[in-house]
Amino acid sequence: MYHVERPVFNEGYIDSELLHRKKRTSKSLQRRIAEHLRCSSEKAKSVVFGFLPILTWLPSYPLKQYLFGDIVSGISTGVMQLPQGLAYAMLAAVPPVFGLYSSFYPVLLYTFFGTSKHISIGTFAVISLMIGGVAVREAPDSMFAVNGTNASQVVDFEARDARRVEVVVALTTLVGIIQLVLGLLRFGFLAIYLTEPLVRGFTTAAAVHVSVSQIKYLLGVHTARFNGPLSVVYSLDAVFRNIASTNVVTLIIGLVCTVFLYFIKDLNERFKKKLPIPIPGEIIVVIVSTGISYGMVMSENYGVEVVGKIPTGLLPPKIPDFSVFPNLFPDAFAISVVGFSIAISLAKTFALKHGYSVDGNQELIALGLCNFMSSFFHTFVVTASMSRSLVQESTGGHTEIAGLLASILVLLVVVAIGFVFQPLPTTVLAAIIMVNLLGMFKQLKDIPALWRTSKIELAIWLVSFFASVLLGLDYGLVVAMGFAILTSFVLFLKAEECSGIKIFFFYTSIYFANSDLYVSALKAKVRPNLGVTHEVVAGPKKQMDHVYNNGQMNENHTESDSEDDFFLQRLTPIHTIILDFTPVNFIDSVGAKCIKSVSQQLLFPKKTLEDRLVRSG
Repeated sequence: MYHVERPVFNEGYIDSELLHRKKRTSKSLQRRIAEHLRCSSEKAKSVVFGFLPILTWLPSYPLKQYLFGDIVSGISTGVMQLPQGLAYAMLAAVPPVFGLYSSFYPVLLYTFFGTSKHISIGTFAVISLMIGGVAVREAPDSMFAVNGTNASQVVDFEARDARRVEVVVALTTLVGIIQLVLGLLRFGFLAIYLTEPLVRGFTTAAAVHVSVSQIKYLLGVHTARFNGPLSVVYSLDAVFRNIASTNVVTLIIGLVCTVFLYFIKDLNERFKKKLPIPIPGEIIVVIVSTGISYGMVMSENYGVEVVGKIPTGLLPPKIPDFSVFPNLFPDAFAISVVGFSIAISLAKTFALKHGYSVDGNQELIALGLCNFMSSFFHTFVVTASMSRSLVQESTGGHTEIAGLLASILVLLVVVAIGFVFQPLPTTVLAAIIMVNLLGMFKQLKDIPALWRTSKIELAIWLVSFFASVLLGLDYGLVVAMGFAILTSFVLFLKAEECSGIKIFFFYTSIYFANSDLYVSALKAKVRPNLGVTHEVVAGPKKQMDHVYNNGQMNENHTESDSEDDFFLQRLTPIHTIILDFTPVNFIDSVGAKCIKSVSQQLLFPKKTLEDRLVRSG
C-alpha cells in the first residue's frame, strides 16, 4: 500500500507563481544568512531527523515482525565480526585487540547515524591493508632496532606496535574529519567518479596485495613488510628466500583451516535457501584451533606464532597525535574516498533490493562520525564489509538493530573473555583472510565480460588492476582515476554523429505564426534541399513549390513521372530524421499541414503521421 501526498494548486497560484513569476529581487548576504539560520519547529525537526535517521524508524519498529530476525542476524554477524576483527588487525599492522575495538564502537555509532538498514560496518580487508601500508611507512622496523647488526636485527616490537597504533589512530581521526566535512558540504556524489570497473579492478588488486601479505603467516616465516611500488614483488621475493625456514606445523594448521573454511563457504552457498542461518565456519576454526593450541602449547613446543596478549576490558579514551597529520593527509583522503565508495555501493544495492532509499551525504556524515569519534577509543578506519553485510541481510536482518546486537556481542567478548583467544595461531587468521578474498578474485571474470561489451571499461579495469598491483594501492588509485577521467575526455572528443540520422528538437508549440520558422530551422539543420521554388531531385519537371503566406502554406506539384519515383529519390544520405516533440504542447491546423508536407518529402508515411497527429490532439 502506498500513501502519496502532493500539494493542491489553484489557478491563481499557477498563474502568478509558475507562469508569470515575478523577477526575484537580489538579497543581501546578511539577509540570506538570517533566512538560512532562521529556525522553526518543522525545520528543526527535519534537521534532527536527517542527522539521526534512527528516529524515523525506531518509534514505529514492529517488534513481532522484525525483532526475532534482527536477533538471529545480529548474533550471526557478531560471530563473524570477532575472527575478522582479529584477522584484519594484522593487515592494519596493529595488535589484534584493536580489531575488536574497531568492531564495536563504529558499529554502535552507525546504528544511530546511518541510513542503510542492512550493511555491516566494521573492519574490511582493503581498507585495513591501506592502513597497514601507512603504519609500516611511518613506523618501520628499522626505527626500533635495538642491539642488532645488519645480519641479525633485533626489533623492539612493543615500542613499534605502540607507535603504529598512534599513527593508525591519527589516520583514522583524519579520515573521519575528511568524510565528515565532505558530507556536510554535500559531496555525496563523489562516489560516482569511481566507476564500477575502476573499483572492481582496484579491489581485485587489493586482494592480490592481501594474499601476498598473508603467505608468510601461512608458512610461518619471518620477513619484513614492504610498502610502495613493487611491494608485491619484494614480498614474494622475501618469502621465497626464506621458504626453507617454513614451520611445518604452522603450514599444516593453515592449510587445514583454509580447506575447512572453503568447504563451509561452499556449503553455505549451495544450501543457503535451506539453511536457516549460515554455518559459522570462522568462529568454529577459531575456537577449535585456540583450544588445540592451548592444550598442546604450540607456541612453546612447536614454535607456532600466536596472537599473544589481549588485554581484558576497554582502554580509556586518548587524544590522537595531531603532529603526524601533514604526512597522512594524502593517504587519509584516498582511504576516505575508497571507504565511502565501498559502503555506498553496498548500501544502494540493498536499498534497491528492499525498496528504500539511502542518502549519500548522510552516509558520508555517518562514516565520518564513526571513524572520528571512535578514533579516540583506539580504533582504525572502518567501512562496510561485503561478506558480513550479505550474512546480516540473508539471516533475516531488517534494521540496524542487528548491527547493534553484533556490536554488543563483540563488547561482551572484549570485556569478559578476550584473553581466551591469546593462544590462537596467526596462521588461522591468515586462512580466514585468504578465504574471504575469494569473492574479490571472482571479479577476474569481469575481463571476458567487458571484452564483449565495452573495451573502454575493460581498459579502465586493467589499468586500475595493474597500476594498483605494481605501484601500490595509493599510487594505483591515483593512476586509475586519472586514466578514467582521461577516457571520458577521449570519448567526448571522439563522439561522432551517427551517419544518416538527425534529431530535430523544437522548444515551443507549432502554430500559424511560427510554422514557417519551424520548416526553415529544420532545413538549416538537416539540409534536405527543401525550400521555396527549389528543385529537390534533378530530372525533368520533378519540382515541388512551397509558398508561405503569414503561416498559410500552399502546395504545388508538377509531376511527369509517378509520385513514388519522386518521393523515393533522396538528394542527401540521410535515412532517418527524428522530430522530437517533447516540449511541444500544442499544434494548430497550419502547423499540422507544415509537418505533413515535411513528412512527405522525408518519406514518412502520410497516413501514419495523420493518425499520430489526431491521437495527440
